[in-house]
Amino acid sequence: MNIGFIGLGCEKNMINTEQMIYRVSKAGHTIVSDADAADIIVINTCGFIESAKTEAIETIMEMAALKKEGKIRHIVVCGCLPERYKESIAEELYEVDAFVGVGSFQDIVEVIENIEKRPLRFAPPEQQDMEGERVVTSLPSTAYLKIADGCNNCCSYCAIPSIRGAYRSRTIENIVAEAKRLAEGGTKELILIAQDTTLYGSDLYGESRLVELLDALVKIDGIDWIRMLYLYPDKITDALLDKMACEPKLIAYIEMPIQHSEQSVLSRMNRPGSRKELLALIEKIREKMPDAILRTTLIAGFPGESEGDFEGLCDFVRQARFDRLGVFPYYREEGTPSYDFDGQLEPEEKAHRAEIIEDIQSEIAYEKQQAMVGKTLTVLCEGFDRLAECNYGRSYAEAPDIDGKIFFTGKAKAGEFVTVEITDTLDFDLIGEVKK
Repeated sequence: MNIGFIGLGCEKNMINTEQMIYRVSKAGHTIVSDADAADIIVINTCGFIESAKTEAIETIMEMAALKKEGKIRHIVVCGCLPERYKESIAEELYEVDAFVGVGSFQDIVEVIENIEKRPLRFAPPEQQDMEGERVVTSLPSTAYLKIADGCNNCCSYCAIPSIRGAYRSRTIENIVAEAKRLAEGGTKELILIAQDTTLYGSDLYGESRLVELLDALVKIDGIDWIRMLYLYPDKITDALLDKMACEPKLIAYIEMPIQHSEQSVLSRMNRPGSRKELLALIEKIREKMPDAILRTTLIAGFPGESEGDFEGLCDFVRQARFDRLGVFPYYREEGTPSYDFDGQLEPEEKAHRAEIIEDIQSEIAYEKQQAMVGKTLTVLCEGFDRLAECNYGRSYAEAPDIDGKIFFTGKAKAGEFVTVEITDTLDFDLIGEVKK
């Protein structure tokens, strides 16, 4: 059969999609990119927050319209959305022929080959097979590498533990083996991901083994950059920072989801820490790595966030001066403890507070962008932009998909590292030219 895949959501979900593509292809089916050419469309969904659920439902309805027109025969919906609503989703989305939960991605071939029986597969999330080959769909020179799945943090606003299950790490040996395969395929930048990357290994080895994993990964020939996402601030150790400071392959990019600065709000979020502790950590990071890029995410308008709490958050953003910052108004998600908290703010107020944080950060980001003019950076070329008539890529300071890019003139090939002098800025992007 001809099988088409649509992957939605985060990079962790993307890897599940890539694993399914490999299994389906290995079973002898043909992978097609055009929905009109597919017998079956497999949609791997996100169900984390309202906007992700809306995107998933809209995509399913688009495919349902093609099915009604006779252009495709069947629809399979996988991942977080069916996992979160497994008790009712089959009745509500009757246009869909099969549902596959988070714990059953490995059953995708059996599901599509028995599609006429309208299969429902919902093994516990912890039974998900995290190993096996995948078809990398990102740029050839960059690949995400999932080192763990699930989450034990149980933040009061978050549905992920109930969707993805308990935290579970892959072994160092299996991760290194996959990294070597990626390097042999041309990967030069590895991006390590998990729901909480800093917790890696604690379930397998009784303590975090992230530093030991990094020791093994930096020895792999062909890998030049190793980037880590989702480093939780309370678990960033001196040992990790010292390793990053002394190992050239471990780029000085720290993405740590903070969510808030005020201890009273963090406590209601079921998160540790305080403004004082966070600022001390940021100071320590910059002392050890003066060129470190710091990125975070914040939630504005959490239930019970007083005006004083919000003013404290604003002051924190001004003090911390993050290089990258994303802020979201609080989403009230059913099934999470904070859904029933007292002190719920009106949507307009939450959006207004998020906009204020954005304005503060915009001024900081503009100053930091302007300070880049005249600097020389090592850039990983990702391709040629025909519209702009120049190359584009990223330095260590830009993570794919979430940060800006560097557009530059001069000779360069995709997958090649070049030295670029920055000559100008354009919103969140940089402009430059290859230094001869």
